[in-house]
Order: sequence, then C-alpha cells, then structure tokens
Amino acid sequence: MKRIVCVGHAALDHVFRIEAFPTGPTKIRAIEYVESGGGMAANAAAAIARLGGSVELWSRIGDDDTGVKIRRGLKAAGVDARYVQAFEEGRSSTSAILVDDKGERLIVGARDVNMPSDTSWLPLERVRECAAVLADLRWLEAARMVLETARAAGVTTVLDAELGGREALSELLKLTDYAIFSKPAFEEFVAGGSTQERLARVARLGPRHVGVTLGSEGYMWLEAGKTYVCPAFTVDVVDTTGAGDVFHGAFTLALVEGRASADCARMACAAAALKCTRLGARAGIPTRKELAAFLLANPSRSEPQR
Repeated sequence: MKRIVCVGHAALDHVFRIEAFPTGPTKIRAIEYVESGGGMAANAAAAIARLGGSVELWSRIGDDDTGVKIRRGLKAAGVDARYVQAFEEGRSSTSAILVDDKGERLIVGARDVNMPSDTSWLPLERVRECAAVLADLRWLEAARMVLETARAAGVTTVLDAELGGREALSELLKLTDYAIFSKPAFEEFVAGGSTQERLARVARLGPRHVGVTLGSEGYMWLEAGKTYVCPAFTVDVVDTTGAGDVFHGAFTLALVEGRASADCARMACAAAALKCTRLGARAGIPTRKELAAFLLANPSRSEPQR
C-alpha cells in the first residue's frame, strides 16, 4: 500500500479521569491518570498505522524531554517519524486533559507559538509519490505547501478543519478534496441556516466532499449535491479525547483503499467509537481485526442514511 503523509501537530497529553468537572477553585483527586501521545495529525497517523496503513508524520517538536516522549510514542504506534523535526529553540506541545464520568473532556494546552515555521527542510518529493495527504491547521505554512504540492500532483488531499483562523481555513479549503470539520469549528466558520445549507456554502469554496463530525449524532457530509448521514455507534464512553483525530485517520486510510465515502464514513465512525472506550487519545484505537469484528457485530450500520 502506498504511503499517507500526515502534516501538523504532535503533542504529549497528561490525562486525568475525574468524577465531575469542578465548578470553582478546588483540589480534586484523579480516579485514573495516563500519559499519552497527542496532537491532531499525530493521533490520525497513529490510527492509520494501527489499522494497518503505511504512514509518516511531518511535524515540529522541541529538543526536550517532552519531544523525546512524543517521538517514542509515535514509533511505538508504528508511525514513520523521520520527518518529525526537533528544534533546539522550540518547546514541545503538551496538554493537561480532565475527563469526567461521561467521557467529556476539558483541555488546557500549551503550544510554542515561536516554533520555527520554516518549511524548506520538508521532502516535498515524497508528497508526489504518496497516496494521500492529511493536514491540520497547527502548522499553516507546511499545510499550505503540502496541499499545494499534492494538488499539483493529483494526490488526494484531506483537511482536518479544526478551530483556527477563518482566512487561513478559507485558503486551505481551495486546495482540499475532503474537508472534515469538527462541530465547533464548523459552527464557528459558517453560521446561519441548516447544517445542509452550511455544508453547501463550504463546498462552494472548493472541496468535493464537506463533512462535519457530530459526536453522538454521527457524521454528516455533502457530496455531489446530496447530503448523507452516518449514525454514530453506541459504546460505553470513557474518554472522547482524540476521537475526531482517529476519525480523520481512519477515513483517509479508507479513501486510499478505494472505498466509497459511505464506507469511509462507517469505518471512521466505528474506529472513533472504539477509541472512546479507553482513557487517552490512542489506547482505544482498534486494530484492523478489532474494527472488522466490531463492524460485523453492527450490521445495521452498513449504509448511511440519506
């Protein structure tokens, strides 16, 4: 199978499971704690690798202990981390994440805004040889360059349309084949009208497929003028951290495998649901065998609803 290139954010998460979010200043004891690899592009890459895909991550970390842990986590997940660059003057991203008894999370992240933005070291020739690229918005200069290179080479482009600047997102959407929004980012980027109407407005910016992940409501997308919905799968939710990232990774892998969008959505919804059954962004990512067994046990979800 040809490679997938993921471009963007890599981080280290400190995840604390608690009974409920505090309502004011206090001290609380964690029920459980894990240290986990994090970051949108990094989690997506980990999902692709866990599901049997060939994937490499292009990202920036600091030349520090946190960066060492980030790289170690990527390698353990099966991700090619050769192009994760450690900068001596940079500080690696880290997050403190509180997860309540419903699996919802509160994230406090620290990201070095002065991390070098230079992209001259990126091996763009590898983009021309890959099957697809998946980019987030955390390193805009690299996302723009990689999407432009992929578009010129006829390589499939997927965008993790997360919260970020409206102008930058509008620019990247013009270079995107598959734009997949989180619900908060979608509501921030385009307001007014029904979800279907807003999807159509985004599609006019360029993508042939525009979708939005809706948590427990599943995934809705617009393609070729028609709107579809893939319902979410029911699981015992422990932690929703990274569910959207895993969705992006699984969806991109399914695209590379030649699957139709309905099958991509079903596979991605299932992978994201299974991720939510464990604490941390990566512990619950299923293997391909586990995913296949889960889908077989849920045959009623074989076709998205129109």
